[in-house]
Amino acid sequence: MASTYTPLGVELQATGENAGTWGTKTNTNLQIVEQISGGYTTQAVTDGADTALTVSDGSTGATLSHRIIEFTGSLTASRNVTIPLDVQNFYFLKNATSGSQNVVFKYATGTGTSATVTNGKTVIAYAKADDGTNPNISTISLASDLVDDTTPQLGGNLDTNSFMIDFDDAHGIRDENGNEQLIFETTGSAVNHIDITNAATGAGAQIGAVGGDSNLNLKLRPKGTGVIEAMGATNPGSIQLNCESNSHGIKLTSPPHSSAQSYELKFPTGNVTADRFLKVASITGSGTTAVGQLSFAEVSGGTSWQAVKTSSFTAAAGEGYFVNTTSGAITMTLPAGSIGSEIVFIDYAGTFDTYALTIAADGSEKIAGSTADLTVSIERAGNTLVYTDSTQGWLLKNK
Repeated sequence: MASTYTPLGVELQATGENAGTWGTKTNTNLQIVEQISGGYTTQAVTDGADTALTVSDGSTGATLSHRIIEFTGSLTASRNVTIPLDVQNFYFLKNATSGSQNVVFKYATGTGTSATVTNGKTVIAYAKADDGTNPNISTISLASDLVDDTTPQLGGNLDTNSFMIDFDDAHGIRDENGNEQLIFETTGSAVNHIDITNAATGAGAQIGAVGGDSNLNLKLRPKGTGVIEAMGATNPGSIQLNCESNSHGIKLTSPPHSSAQSYELKFPTGNVTADRFLKVASITGSGTTAVGQLSFAEVSGGTSWQAVKTSSFTAAAGEGYFVNTTSGAITMTLPAGSIGSEIVFIDYAGTFDTYALTIAADGSEKIAGSTADLTVSIERAGNTLVYTDSTQGWLLKNK
Protein backbone atom coordinates (compact mmCIF):
# COMPACT_ATOMS: atom_id res chain seq x y z
CA MET A 1 0.00 0.00 0.00
CA ALA A 2 1.35 3.45 -0.95
CA SER A 3 1.73 6.36 1.47
CA THR A 4 -1.00 9.04 1.76
CA TYR A 5 -0.68 12.70 2.72
CA THR A 6 -2.54 15.13 4.98
CA PRO A 7 -3.85 18.45 3.57
CA LEU A 8 -0.72 20.13 4.97
CA GLY A 9 1.72 17.61 3.38
CA VAL A 10 2.56 15.24 6.23
CA GLU A 11 3.26 11.76 4.81
CA LEU A 12 1.27 8.88 6.34
CA GLN A 13 3.35 5.79 5.63
CA ALA A 14 1.72 2.43 5.04
CA THR A 15 2.69 -0.61 7.12
CA GLY A 16 5.88 -2.22 5.84
CA GLU A 17 6.56 0.52 3.33
CA ASN A 18 9.70 2.61 2.77
CA ALA A 19 12.21 0.09 4.06
CA GLY A 20 15.53 1.83 4.53
CA THR A 21 14.03 5.32 4.12
CA TRP A 22 11.50 5.31 6.95
CA GLY A 23 13.79 7.31 9.25
CA THR A 24 14.44 10.01 6.65
CA LYS A 25 10.74 10.35 5.89
CA THR A 26 9.90 10.48 9.61
CA ASN A 27 12.42 13.29 10.12
CA THR A 28 10.89 15.21 7.23
CA ASN A 29 7.42 14.75 8.75
CA LEU A 30 8.69 16.12 12.09
CA GLN A 31 10.14 19.15 10.31
CA ILE A 32 6.82 19.77 8.56
CA VAL A 33 4.99 19.51 11.91
CA GLU A 34 7.51 21.94 13.41
CA GLN A 35 6.93 24.58 10.71
CA ILE A 36 3.16 24.08 11.02
CA SER A 37 3.27 24.63 14.78
CA GLY A 38 5.58 27.66 14.84
CA GLY A 39 7.23 28.31 11.53
CA TYR A 40 7.59 31.77 9.96
CA THR A 41 7.73 32.56 6.24
CA THR A 42 7.02 35.36 3.81
CA GLN A 43 4.81 35.28 0.73
CA ALA A 44 5.08 37.81 -2.07
CA VAL A 45 1.72 39.08 -3.36
CA THR A 46 1.64 40.74 -6.76
CA ASP A 47 -0.75 42.94 -8.74
CA GLY A 48 -2.83 41.42 -11.50
CA ALA A 49 -3.44 37.91 -10.13
CA ASP A 50 -4.39 36.02 -7.01
CA THR A 51 -1.75 34.03 -5.13
CA ALA A 52 -2.55 30.34 -4.63
CA LEU A 53 -0.88 28.56 -1.73
CA THR A 54 -0.41 24.85 -2.46
CA VAL A 55 0.58 21.82 -0.44
CA SER A 56 4.00 20.20 -0.83
CA ASP A 57 3.42 16.54 -0.05
CA GLY A 58 6.21 14.90 1.91
CA SER A 59 8.58 17.89 1.83
CA THR A 60 9.20 21.04 3.85
CA GLY A 61 9.00 24.66 2.75
CA ALA A 62 5.39 25.02 1.61
CA THR A 63 4.06 28.49 2.61
CA LEU A 64 0.73 26.86 3.34
CA SER A 65 2.34 24.75 6.09
CA HIS A 66 3.70 27.62 8.24
CA ARG A 67 2.09 29.09 11.33
CA ILE A 68 3.10 32.71 10.62
CA ILE A 69 2.86 34.16 7.11
CA GLU A 70 3.93 37.73 6.31
CA PHE A 71 2.65 39.05 2.99
CA THR A 72 5.06 41.26 1.05
CA GLY A 73 5.11 43.05 -2.28
CA SER A 74 3.67 46.24 -3.74
CA LEU A 75 -0.06 46.46 -4.51
CA THR A 76 -2.33 48.99 -6.19
CA ALA A 77 -5.49 47.00 -5.44
CA SER A 78 -6.70 44.42 -2.95
CA ARG A 79 -5.51 40.88 -3.79
CA ASN A 80 -6.59 37.35 -2.77
CA VAL A 81 -4.38 34.63 -1.31
CA THR A 82 -6.07 31.23 -1.55
CA ILE A 83 -5.72 27.82 0.12
CA PRO A 84 -7.16 24.38 -0.84
CA LEU A 85 -10.68 23.48 0.34
CA ASP A 86 -9.51 20.74 2.74
CA VAL A 87 -6.94 22.76 4.74
CA GLN A 88 -7.79 23.00 8.44
CA ASN A 89 -5.37 25.14 10.46
CA PHE A 90 -4.93 28.54 12.07
CA TYR A 91 -2.47 31.22 10.98
CA PHE A 92 -0.94 34.49 12.12
CA LEU A 93 -1.21 36.67 9.01
CA LYS A 94 0.52 40.03 8.65
CA ASN A 95 -0.06 42.41 5.74
CA ALA A 96 3.35 44.02 5.18
CA THR A 97 2.69 44.99 1.56
CA SER A 98 3.22 48.55 0.34
CA GLY A 99 0.50 50.59 -1.37
CA SER A 100 -2.07 50.64 1.47
CA GLN A 101 -4.08 47.73 0.07
CA ASN A 102 -5.80 44.79 1.79
CA VAL A 103 -4.91 41.11 1.42
CA VAL A 104 -7.87 38.70 1.49
CA PHE A 105 -7.10 35.18 2.79
CA LYS A 106 -9.70 32.73 1.49
CA TYR A 107 -10.43 29.24 0.25
CA ALA A 108 -9.74 28.61 -3.45
CA THR A 109 -13.45 28.31 -4.32
CA GLY A 110 -16.84 28.50 -2.69
CA THR A 111 -18.86 31.21 -0.97
CA GLY A 112 -17.58 30.72 2.58
CA THR A 113 -16.28 33.58 4.71
CA SER A 114 -12.77 34.93 4.29
CA ALA A 115 -10.18 36.85 6.35
CA THR A 116 -9.37 40.41 5.30
CA VAL A 117 -5.95 41.53 6.52
CA THR A 118 -5.82 45.32 6.54
CA ASN A 119 -2.58 46.91 5.36
CA GLY A 120 -0.11 47.09 8.22
CA LYS A 121 -2.22 44.91 10.55
CA THR A 122 -2.03 41.35 11.85
CA VAL A 123 -4.90 38.89 12.36
CA ILE A 124 -5.34 35.31 13.53
CA ALA A 125 -7.22 33.41 10.80
CA TYR A 126 -8.53 29.94 11.42
CA ALA A 127 -9.43 27.87 8.39
CA LYS A 128 -12.26 25.56 9.43
CA ALA A 129 -12.61 23.19 6.44
CA ASP A 130 -16.18 22.88 7.76
CA ASP A 131 -17.81 22.28 4.37
CA GLY A 132 -16.67 20.35 1.35
CA THR A 133 -17.85 23.07 -1.04
CA ASN A 134 -18.10 26.34 0.90
CA PRO A 135 -15.73 26.18 3.89
CA ASN A 136 -15.27 29.24 6.11
CA ILE A 137 -12.34 31.22 7.45
CA SER A 138 -12.85 33.29 10.63
CA THR A 139 -10.56 35.85 12.23
CA ILE A 140 -9.39 37.21 15.56
CA SER A 141 -7.96 40.71 15.21
CA LEU A 142 -4.62 41.48 16.83
CA ALA A 143 -5.24 45.21 17.43
CA SER A 144 -2.07 47.24 17.08
CA ASP A 145 -4.20 50.42 17.46
CA LEU A 146 -7.39 51.08 19.42
CA VAL A 147 -9.06 51.87 16.11
CA ASP A 148 -9.03 48.13 15.41
CA ASP A 149 -11.22 47.48 18.44
CA THR A 150 -14.66 49.04 17.93
CA THR A 151 -15.81 48.27 21.50
CA PRO A 152 -12.74 48.74 23.76
CA GLN A 153 -13.20 48.53 27.52
CA LEU A 154 -10.92 49.25 30.46
CA GLY A 155 -10.56 46.85 33.32
CA GLY A 156 -8.77 49.44 35.46
CA ASN A 157 -7.24 52.91 35.42
CA LEU A 158 -5.72 54.16 32.18
CA ASP A 159 -2.11 55.29 32.66
CA THR A 160 -0.95 57.32 29.65
CA ASN A 161 2.69 56.92 30.71
CA SER A 162 3.45 60.65 30.19
CA PHE A 163 1.90 60.57 26.70
CA MET A 164 -1.22 62.39 25.49
CA ILE A 165 -4.53 61.24 24.03
CA ASP A 166 -5.09 62.78 20.59
CA PHE A 167 -8.55 63.28 19.07
CA ASP A 168 -9.24 63.62 15.35
CA ASP A 169 -11.29 66.55 14.01
CA ALA A 170 -14.73 66.93 15.61
CA HIS A 171 -14.42 63.78 17.73
CA GLY A 172 -14.88 63.45 21.46
CA ILE A 173 -16.30 61.43 24.33
CA ARG A 174 -19.78 59.91 24.44
CA ASP A 175 -21.86 58.56 27.31
CA GLU A 176 -23.10 54.98 27.62
CA ASN A 177 -26.09 55.80 25.39
CA GLY A 178 -23.98 57.20 22.57
CA ASN A 179 -24.73 60.86 23.31
CA GLU A 180 -21.75 63.16 22.69
CA GLN A 181 -20.71 64.91 25.91
CA LEU A 182 -17.21 66.28 25.27
CA ILE A 183 -16.22 67.33 21.74
CA PHE A 184 -12.70 68.22 20.64
CA GLU A 185 -12.44 70.29 17.46
CA THR A 186 -9.37 71.46 15.55
CA THR A 187 -10.76 72.74 12.26
CA GLY A 188 -12.00 76.04 10.87
CA SER A 189 -12.84 78.68 13.44
CA ALA A 190 -12.90 76.08 16.21
CA VAL A 191 -9.15 75.63 16.56
CA ASN A 192 -8.25 74.17 19.96
CA HIS A 193 -11.96 74.22 20.79
CA ILE A 194 -13.69 72.00 23.35
CA ASP A 195 -17.50 71.77 23.37
CA ILE A 196 -19.23 70.36 26.43
CA THR A 197 -22.78 69.23 25.70
CA ASN A 198 -25.57 67.39 27.42
CA ALA A 199 -27.28 65.75 24.47
CA ALA A 200 -29.11 63.29 26.70
CA THR A 201 -31.14 65.88 28.65
CA GLY A 202 -30.62 69.17 26.84
CA ALA A 203 -29.70 70.78 30.17
CA GLY A 204 -26.71 73.04 30.65
CA ALA A 205 -23.32 71.36 30.61
CA GLN A 206 -21.37 71.06 33.85
CA ILE A 207 -17.75 70.66 34.88
CA GLY A 208 -17.48 69.49 38.46
CA ALA A 209 -14.74 68.54 40.88
CA VAL A 210 -15.43 64.90 41.76
CA GLY A 211 -13.85 62.32 44.01
CA GLY A 212 -14.16 60.65 47.36
CA ASP A 213 -13.11 63.75 49.31
CA SER A 214 -15.32 66.73 50.12
CA ASN A 215 -14.64 70.45 49.66
CA LEU A 216 -12.62 70.07 46.47
CA ASN A 217 -11.51 73.14 44.54
CA LEU A 218 -11.90 73.44 40.77
CA LYS A 219 -9.01 75.39 39.25
CA LEU A 220 -8.79 76.90 35.76
CA ARG A 221 -5.36 78.09 34.70
CA PRO A 222 -4.39 79.82 31.43
CA LYS A 223 -0.83 79.78 30.12
CA GLY A 224 1.52 82.75 30.34
CA THR A 225 -0.37 86.03 29.90
CA GLY A 226 -3.48 84.25 28.64
CA VAL A 227 -6.86 84.81 30.28
CA ILE A 228 -9.94 82.74 31.15
CA GLU A 229 -12.74 84.04 28.92
CA ALA A 230 -16.52 83.88 29.43
CA MET A 231 -17.56 83.76 25.78
CA GLY A 232 -20.54 85.64 24.40
CA ALA A 233 -23.14 84.23 22.00
CA THR A 234 -26.38 86.05 21.19
CA ASN A 235 -25.82 87.96 24.45
CA PRO A 236 -22.67 89.42 26.04
CA GLY A 237 -20.54 87.03 28.07
CA SER A 238 -21.67 86.55 31.69
CA ILE A 239 -20.41 84.82 34.81
CA GLN A 240 -23.22 83.70 37.12
CA LEU A 241 -22.55 83.10 40.83
CA ASN A 242 -25.25 80.77 42.13
CA CYS A 243 -26.73 80.23 45.56
CA GLU A 244 -25.92 76.97 47.35
CA SER A 245 -29.11 75.36 45.96
CA ASN A 246 -28.29 76.48 42.40
CA SER A 247 -31.85 77.81 42.06
CA HIS A 248 -30.80 81.42 41.34
CA GLY A 249 -27.69 83.59 41.19
CA ILE A 250 -26.19 86.97 40.35
CA LYS A 251 -24.38 87.80 37.11
CA LEU A 252 -21.34 89.78 36.04
CA THR A 253 -21.95 90.75 32.41
CA SER A 254 -19.80 92.36 29.73
CA PRO A 255 -20.94 95.51 27.88
CA PRO A 256 -22.65 94.75 24.53
CA HIS A 257 -20.71 94.42 21.29
CA SER A 258 -21.98 97.82 20.11
CA SER A 259 -20.06 99.63 22.88
CA ALA A 260 -16.72 98.21 21.64
CA GLN A 261 -15.27 98.17 25.15
CA SER A 262 -12.08 96.27 25.99
CA TYR A 263 -11.04 98.02 29.21
CA GLU A 264 -9.55 96.21 32.19
CA LEU A 265 -10.29 96.69 35.90
CA LYS A 266 -7.68 95.62 38.46
CA PHE A 267 -8.80 94.99 42.02
CA PRO A 268 -7.23 96.95 44.94
CA THR A 269 -3.83 95.94 46.29
CA GLY A 270 -4.72 97.07 49.84
CA ASN A 271 -6.72 95.30 52.53
CA VAL A 272 -10.49 95.30 52.36
CA THR A 273 -11.98 97.82 54.83
CA ALA A 274 -15.50 98.31 56.18
CA ASP A 275 -17.59 101.30 55.04
CA ARG A 276 -15.57 101.83 51.88
CA PHE A 277 -16.43 101.62 48.20
CA LEU A 278 -14.53 100.69 45.04
CA LYS A 279 -13.37 103.51 42.82
CA VAL A 280 -11.01 103.85 39.86
CA ALA A 281 -7.88 105.31 41.47
CA SER A 282 -5.68 105.53 38.37
CA ILE A 283 -5.73 104.83 34.63
CA THR A 284 -3.11 103.33 32.32
CA GLY A 285 -3.72 104.02 28.65
CA SER A 286 -6.99 105.55 27.48
CA GLY A 287 -10.19 104.96 25.60
CA THR A 288 -11.79 101.56 25.14
CA THR A 289 -8.58 99.69 26.05
CA ALA A 290 -7.71 101.62 29.23
CA VAL A 291 -6.58 99.73 32.35
CA GLY A 292 -8.13 101.01 35.58
CA GLN A 293 -6.60 100.36 39.00
CA LEU A 294 -9.33 100.11 41.64
CA SER A 295 -8.94 101.18 45.27
CA PHE A 296 -11.05 101.29 48.43
CA ALA A 297 -12.24 104.86 49.10
CA GLU A 298 -14.28 106.68 51.74
CA VAL A 299 -17.74 107.90 50.93
CA SER A 300 -17.77 111.68 50.40
CA GLY A 301 -20.67 114.04 49.70
CA GLY A 302 -23.18 111.84 51.58
CA THR A 303 -24.20 111.28 55.17
CA SER A 304 -23.72 108.06 57.08
CA TRP A 305 -26.49 108.10 59.69
CA GLN A 306 -25.80 106.57 63.09
CA ALA A 307 -28.00 105.05 65.76
CA VAL A 308 -29.76 107.42 68.19
CA LYS A 309 -27.37 109.03 70.70
CA THR A 310 -28.54 109.25 74.35
CA SER A 311 -25.26 110.34 75.94
CA SER A 312 -22.29 112.55 75.11
CA PHE A 313 -20.13 111.40 72.16
CA THR A 314 -17.41 112.43 69.69
CA ALA A 315 -18.66 112.94 66.15
CA ALA A 316 -16.94 111.79 62.93
CA ALA A 317 -16.83 113.55 59.57
CA GLY A 318 -19.48 112.43 57.08
CA GLU A 319 -21.86 111.14 59.78
CA GLY A 320 -25.35 112.22 60.89
CA TYR A 321 -26.72 111.99 64.45
CA PHE A 322 -30.19 111.72 65.97
CA VAL A 323 -29.62 113.25 69.44
CA ASN A 324 -32.11 112.32 72.22
CA THR A 325 -31.85 114.67 75.25
CA THR A 326 -34.98 113.36 76.96
CA SER A 327 -32.95 112.25 80.02
CA GLY A 328 -30.47 115.14 80.15
CA ALA A 329 -28.16 117.47 78.26
CA ILE A 330 -25.70 115.95 75.77
CA THR A 331 -22.34 117.24 74.48
CA MET A 332 -21.26 116.44 70.91
CA THR A 333 -17.49 116.91 70.50
CA LEU A 334 -16.37 117.69 66.95
CA PRO A 335 -13.41 115.90 65.30
CA ALA A 336 -10.31 117.64 63.99
CA GLY A 337 -11.47 119.70 61.03
CA SER A 338 -10.67 119.06 57.36
CA ILE A 339 -11.96 121.42 54.68
CA GLY A 340 -15.33 120.26 53.39
CA SER A 341 -15.98 117.81 56.22
CA GLU A 342 -19.63 117.75 57.28
CA ILE A 343 -21.50 116.67 60.42
CA VAL A 344 -25.32 116.61 60.69
CA PHE A 345 -27.43 116.67 63.90
CA ILE A 346 -31.20 116.54 64.59
CA ASP A 347 -33.27 116.89 67.77
CA TYR A 348 -34.62 113.35 67.95
CA ALA A 349 -37.34 113.81 70.67
CA GLY A 350 -38.01 117.55 70.45
CA THR A 351 -36.37 118.17 73.85
CA PHE A 352 -33.49 120.54 72.99
CA ASP A 353 -35.54 123.33 74.65
CA THR A 354 -35.54 121.37 77.91
CA TYR A 355 -32.10 119.79 77.80
CA ALA A 356 -29.83 121.52 75.30
CA LEU A 357 -27.28 120.02 72.91
CA THR A 358 -23.79 121.43 73.48
CA ILE A 359 -21.39 121.31 70.51
CA ALA A 360 -17.69 121.51 71.50
CA ALA A 361 -14.81 122.03 69.06
CA ASP A 362 -11.70 119.84 68.97
CA GLY A 363 -8.95 121.47 71.04
CA SER A 364 -8.45 125.13 70.04
CA GLU A 365 -10.46 124.87 66.81
CA LYS A 366 -13.37 127.28 66.33
CA ILE A 367 -17.08 127.17 65.71
CA ALA A 368 -18.39 130.14 63.69
CA GLY A 369 -15.11 131.95 64.29
CA SER A 370 -15.23 131.48 68.08
CA THR A 371 -13.53 129.07 70.45
CA ALA A 372 -16.67 129.01 72.63
CA ASP A 373 -18.98 126.02 72.62
CA LEU A 374 -22.19 126.25 70.62
CA THR A 375 -25.45 125.63 72.51
CA VAL A 376 -28.52 124.45 70.61
CA SER A 377 -31.74 124.88 72.66
CA ILE A 378 -34.45 125.12 70.02
CA GLU A 379 -37.06 122.36 69.93
CA ARG A 380 -36.73 120.11 66.83
CA ALA A 381 -33.59 121.92 65.72
CA GLY A 382 -31.45 120.31 63.06
CA ASN A 383 -28.49 121.55 61.05
CA THR A 384 -25.27 120.71 59.24
CA LEU A 385 -21.81 121.83 60.34
CA VAL A 386 -19.21 122.30 57.58
CA TYR A 387 -15.52 122.87 58.28
CA THR A 388 -13.96 125.79 56.41
CA ASP A 389 -10.53 126.75 57.77
CA SER A 390 -8.67 127.69 60.97
CA THR A 391 -10.17 131.18 60.96
CA GLN A 392 -13.89 130.33 60.93
CA GLY A 393 -13.66 126.63 61.80
CA TRP A 394 -17.08 124.91 61.64
CA LEU A 395 -19.98 126.87 60.16
CA LEU A 396 -23.70 126.12 60.18
CA LYS A 397 -25.06 125.37 56.72
CA ASN A 398 -28.54 126.69 57.55
CA LYS A 399 -29.47 129.59 59.86
